[in-house]
Amino acid sequence: MTDTPWLGDACSLVDAFRRGDRSPAEELKATYDAIDASGLNAISYAPRDEAMSAARAADVTLPFGGVPVGVKELDDVEGWPDTDACVVFENRVAAHTSVMLERLRDRGGAVLAAQTTASEFGGVNVTRTELHGVTRNPWDTERTPGGSSGGTAAAVAGGLLTIGTGGDGGGSIRIPAGFTGLFGLKATFGRIPRAPRVTIGNMTVTIGCLSRSVRDTARWFDVCNGYDARDQFSLPRTEGWERELGTHVDSLRGLRVAVVPDWGGAVVSPAMWEVLEASADRLIAATAMVRVTGIDTSIPRMGAAWGISGGIGTYAQLAEFWPECKDVLTPEIRGSMRITEERYSLAERVKIEARRMELNEAMAAIFGEVDLVMTASNPDIAFAAAGPLPKEFGGIAAGAGNNGLLTFPANMHGNPAVSIPAGSVDGLPVGLQVVGRHYSEQQLLDVSLVAERHEPWPLTAP
Repeated sequence: MTDTPWLGDACSLVDAFRRGDRSPAEELKATYDAIDASGLNAISYAPRDEAMSAARAADVTLPFGGVPVGVKELDDVEGWPDTDACVVFENRVAAHTSVMLERLRDRGGAVLAAQTTASEFGGVNVTRTELHGVTRNPWDTERTPGGSSGGTAAAVAGGLLTIGTGGDGGGSIRIPAGFTGLFGLKATFGRIPRAPRVTIGNMTVTIGCLSRSVRDTARWFDVCNGYDARDQFSLPRTEGWERELGTHVDSLRGLRVAVVPDWGGAVVSPAMWEVLEASADRLIAATAMVRVTGIDTSIPRMGAAWGISGGIGTYAQLAEFWPECKDVLTPEIRGSMRITEERYSLAERVKIEARRMELNEAMAAIFGEVDLVMTASNPDIAFAAAGPLPKEFGGIAAGAGNNGLLTFPANMHGNPAVSIPAGSVDGLPVGLQVVGRHYSEQQLLDVSLVAERHEPWPLTAP
């Protein structure tokens, strides 16, 4: 009988199941024991009997056969809580299961083991809510794992689960991956369908996972990607994500790379940038890519456009309860409701669309001159677990929206981007963000694979 959950990656756990070294039921029991003993507050719900039945019947020949998976609180599983991490909906139950999780369970053989905490409506980069309290970073429990996929990040980096779902509408995979030393891919917009019964919104959200390894993420997309008619923006299925890992490394030679410390107008901690720039230079050298300078990488600031356009979706859910519900909302969502109510108009919509058009033009011009942009995933190391959102990073006045400035551009333009573990500052992980052209996920995975092989990262927090 195993005493602790698997501390390798999910692919190696499947290999262990297939060898008979441990069973899915043993692994799930160890997972629940670890959750019960954990002080990370990363789990909001666990269907123990249902999951154990699935573990005992698991087909380990499938890609994730028997692997206990964490499900972000904003992802739907029929019969599970459907709260959006908000007290207003604490008694709501999901009436359907999302396409991604159906595929993961039915095609992949995964065991949907636990619901992981998220920020309220996924609207902020700290996982602290009125409904569930504060979720903590396993590298330092006084720090946040980020958000909105903070519970998944804490559980995977904290040794509770090998892999879990994430969503990225403004950085919510890359930000927590950077804060907790995990690998996170935000795919091209539409790569995995958001269905059923999902509104279009401001067309920034992609879904996927936070993982301990590049191959885990490749396998996830093998299982979950592909068109669904209920999401008209979903892309056709592509095969061979895991099989083709490493086969494109030679084609990285000569790629032109811009290394940008102030991407999106962000202010990045000098101490962290020193670590990240050195990591970027080593990765460029290892792949024989070419660092180019003199490229205009300036882009319009998108914080207000992202916030107001995204706030419309939150307002739509809460409108019938507003303003009576304001005292049970987090300060950020309460503020978002007020700003959306006060500022959104036809004129504002015109401004948002004009700004997005300007961003599209600027991003197209940048990626007409370079193949990749390397920058930071976060402006600094993880901030306080309970918040508030920092107004300074590394002693530099930055504003609460500084974090998102690094990640918004790929969401608004729809590019794929990864956060690769790239060392540490003051004992806390930092992530190197690499942004590519649309549909270039395989290229980004191979860049990440080179980084993983040359400078392996810890799979869990010490």
